[in-house]
Amino acid sequence: AASPPQSKRVCLIDAPLASGALYDHATSTDLSIGGPTGLFSKALRDTSKRISIDTLRGMGLREDSCWNEIVSSCIDLAGSSASDVRRQLNFVGVTYIEGFASFALPDTEDEEDDDDAPPNALCIATTNKEGETKTSTLRANKILIATGSSPFRPTGIPFDGKRIFDSDSINTLSYLPRSIAITGSGIIAIEFAKIFRNLGAEVTLIIRDNVPRNALMKIGLDKDISATLVADLVRGGIKIERGAQVASFDIPQNNMAAPIKITLEGRNGSDRPTGSKMELKVDSYLAAVGRKPNTQKLNLEKAGIELDEYGGIQVNSNLQTTAKGGNVYGAGDVLGRPFLASTGVAQGIAAVKNMFGNQDEEEMFSDNCDASNENELCVDGDLSSTGAKFDPTSLAANPYAFPIGVWTSPEAAYYGLSTQQALELGIDASEGIALYCECLRGLVFSPNGLLKLVYEKTTGRVLGVHICGNDACELIHYGMELVKAKRTINDIVENVFSAVTFHEMYRIAAMAALDEKGARKRRAAAGAALAAQNRAKKVVD
Repeated sequence: AASPPQSKRVCLIDAPLASGALYDHATSTDLSIGGPTGLFSKALRDTSKRISIDTLRGMGLREDSCWNEIVSSCIDLAGSSASDVRRQLNFVGVTYIEGFASFALPDTEDEEDDDDAPPNALCIATTNKEGETKTSTLRANKILIATGSSPFRPTGIPFDGKRIFDSDSINTLSYLPRSIAITGSGIIAIEFAKIFRNLGAEVTLIIRDNVPRNALMKIGLDKDISATLVADLVRGGIKIERGAQVASFDIPQNNMAAPIKITLEGRNGSDRPTGSKMELKVDSYLAAVGRKPNTQKLNLEKAGIELDEYGGIQVNSNLQTTAKGGNVYGAGDVLGRPFLASTGVAQGIAAVKNMFGNQDEEEMFSDNCDASNENELCVDGDLSSTGAKFDPTSLAANPYAFPIGVWTSPEAAYYGLSTQQALELGIDASEGIALYCECLRGLVFSPNGLLKLVYEKTTGRVLGVHICGNDACELIHYGMELVKAKRTINDIVENVFSAVTFHEMYRIAAMAALDEKGARKRRAAAGAALAAQNRAKKVVD
């Protein structure tokens, strides 16, 4: 909004202590500004790949020294990101205020009686280094609410920020656990499971579904991608307690060295099958079971802003809230699902354009197709499909709104329709698959994984791309462009790809679509060779 063509006076009000646990108290610095909710986990993931805990322990370093090395690296990464965001804000002339903002009460009786008066006053509470809080009032013609989200905390879990964590408070972890139990089957739970396993911890994943693959498919992942991720979890030594939930906690008082005892029960409080594990002993516990919009203490009701059934701010197709006067907009996690940084940024951009009536450009995320034509598939991502209107089983009300990335090791990513979704829509669809070990770079550097192209049989048009393996979150964007540009399987086959790149898998998958029987034989042979290679490595180890 501060940059051309808008060139407006802009004030950003940020409350880091109210929205998350990624704050450097030593320097009074918000390390999360401008970063995604999962910034710490991304930094921790990167650090876990670069720092070998076994090597540090082998050097005789104490456990706290090992963890301090990891945390320092994460702070450096997060601090670098935060510093650059502040530089950008300063460059475009945005005024930055660190404080908590809420809609101010009317100043006069006349304002209070005016039902049509737009809410344009914010009360800002700021706290100085001495702990003194002061309040001030700021007025603005247009207001954008982008207060993010916080972890959902189920009742019955004694969160303490020391041994029992949620997906935000885990940022304050002050030691490297040798064992950890994680409840959840979504993206965040799996990401942290892989991170702590890479850091040498014994990890147990507790999921309510009896089939781990099904739990991942419920959040939109393709069945083969889901199976590949689960197989990698098991191959990496992560234990999975299926059809289970936590019944109770026994946390030793004043003894961090003693393990937490977690009693398990079946789903919905039922008995677990005979032979199932009934108790876990771990150093730490993490609940990663979803997020909720940050709408508390904002005085939204005073502004006439309504929430949906999940607690997210209701918006229309222009991202306008229900506020009187139509001058208040919303963007990001505060609207509810899908809780992604990428969609939050896109919504923010769209909201600013709508604020100032900039309709000169072609509508974002639209291919100008006729949505009323049942025989034409529109690639039109509706960014207002959030919160209660968001359907996780189909990515969104329209599956082409945005790509999804899962930052596990290996990564997973997808865009567009899965084969199952296409068939349910009445599309005669099939798929072409390429294994990572079928391309030279994959075979040499990262052989485990696959890339799948979903396409319409009659036209060959690519409808979706699904990837699990190294650099999947980067590779997906080429796949997204194939889908949005309505490219066909033949288009991909006729392209020339640089040698020794992961992108060669796109051509291999397209060729597999043209020769399904031969492709299955080639994949079987490649998979058998990889399995033999893995067995040989185990014997050597």
